[in-house]
Amino acid sequence: MLSSYTPVATLPTSDLTRARSFYQDTLGLTVERDGMGGVSYTCGGGNLFIYESSYAGTNKATSVTFDVPTSEFDAEVDALRAKGIEFMTFDFEGAEWKDGVASMGSEMRAVWFVDPDGNILNLSAGEL
Repeated sequence: MLSSYTPVATLPTSDLTRARSFYQDTLGLTVERDGMGGVSYTCGGGNLFIYESSYAGTNKATSVTFDVPTSEFDAEVDALRAKGIEFMTFDFEGAEWKDGVASMGSEMRAVWFVDPDGNILNLSAGEL
């Protein structure tokens, strides 16, 4: 059944040119395929597909999580900050916040940020 297949995260954008700049220049993703109304990026073992839609920015919850090894988390957070990314904070039971980074227990750390359309992205390391 579906558990045998890799899902593709799919995000809407109101401006594909602006989205390309963000995902390629700011996040450092490389185009895998271009066409069919959008652009597809390879991310680890999965894919991220960005397409134009009038519904862009309407989701108020996390859209995509990038699972980062704990040993690489700080470097990825620093790289995002260097590109001008600002991290979100919010009420989250059990989370302790420091400089926009949430810690949950001794192992789990995460940050949340938005793309130009307001899609919420998450970088997460460790396990609860």
